[in-house]
Amino acid sequence: MKIVSWNINSVRLRAPIVLKLAELWQPDIICLQETKCPDELFPEETFIDAGFTHIHKHGMKGYNGVAILSRHPFDAVNVHHRVGQEDCRHIAVSVKGFDLHNLYIPAGGDVPDREENPKFGHKLDFVDEMADWFKDTYKAQKDPAVIAVGDFNIAPYEHDVWSHKQLLKVVSHTPPELERIEKMRKNFDWVDTAREFVPMDEKTYTWWSYRNRDWKKSNRGRRLDHIWATPVLKPKLKSYNVLPEARDWEKPSDHVPIMVEIDL
Repeated sequence: MKIVSWNINSVRLRAPIVLKLAELWQPDIICLQETKCPDELFPEETFIDAGFTHIHKHGMKGYNGVAILSRHPFDAVNVHHRVGQEDCRHIAVSVKGFDLHNLYIPAGGDVPDREENPKFGHKLDFVDEMADWFKDTYKAQKDPAVIAVGDFNIAPYEHDVWSHKQLLKVVSHTPPELERIEKMRKNFDWVDTAREFVPMDEKTYTWWSYRNRDWKKSNRGRRLDHIWATPVLKPKLKSYNVLPEARDWEKPSDHVPIMVEIDL
């Protein structure tokens, strides 16, 4: 089973590169974030024609939005609303014996102060809620098989950013965010699949700003996109991949796709 996560930054605009990725990597499931598309305008037929005949989506005009494209049928689908807002940031499916959650955590604006910047407060509250929600939701199950993917908009570790020291004051790598994402991970004993395959002292990124004229030369990246799995799935992990070259595709997203392969 190959599972991809990708913040596509407008699914209608970038459907062609989703198909390009599908051809290249041959994934079973593609989870998209920031689709920026109401459900009635989602390019469903495009993906069905490519073999993704099972689609669960939740979108809105111009902002946010998440979708799961699958070659396998869903046993259940859900839409979840976080911190009192219905802003299309969390959907889930049950497929092939595990639960798959697709998350788009708020970016949090530019100022890392919840009083001055309500968007930052929204982000912190969202992560706080998720930290407890997974633990509470699955408390009745002994070893739940759960995968959470998405654009978490937080780069948790020193080598998830181009400069740990400089980015400690930049939203996505500030101490309040790092503390909360680590609490969210620990509360449910999540396995960060990327760091199972990429050593902690090795740089790895999934996002490069559009503001960088030559993203490759400056290489000022951040690892904002994640695939987490519960401990019962850890022995089944086969590989983890990032596709930096997608940042140079026609009309690229500022994020690139990531994928795990898991032996189910």
